[in-house]
Amino acid sequence: MPQVYFTEDHEWISVDGDTATVGITDYAQEQLGDLVFVDLPAKGKKVAKGDPAVVVESVKAASDVYAPVDGEIVAVNDTLSGDPALVNSAATGDGWLWKMKLADKSQLEGLLDEAGYKKLVG
Repeated sequence: MPQVYFTEDHEWISVDGDTATVGITDYAQEQLGDLVFVDLPAKGKKVAKGDPAVVVESVKAASDVYAPVDGEIVAVNDTLSGDPALVNSAATGDGWLWKMKLADKSQLEGLLDEAGYKKLVG
């Protein structure tokens, strides 16, 4: 069963072994409004914790989505190119943004669990 963590920047990361799936939380997509464009990274790109990895654009604004941990992008959700609103309707499911191979699993220790995240967004 994958373990899910959250960042204070409103990303979620679902970890299964050495691979993780990353997206934005329901709270984040509600704050952004209807997404009209998602700029996905290239497969093979290395990202460091805190680096902007994806740009999501809504009718309100453009926002960076940050890498929650160090790693290498191994897959992107190509469906979002034609249907960015999928992030709005299924932010924590089919609206995932990218998958990555983890470089340092110990970085997960600094992330929030679901209870901690719910407390953050209150």
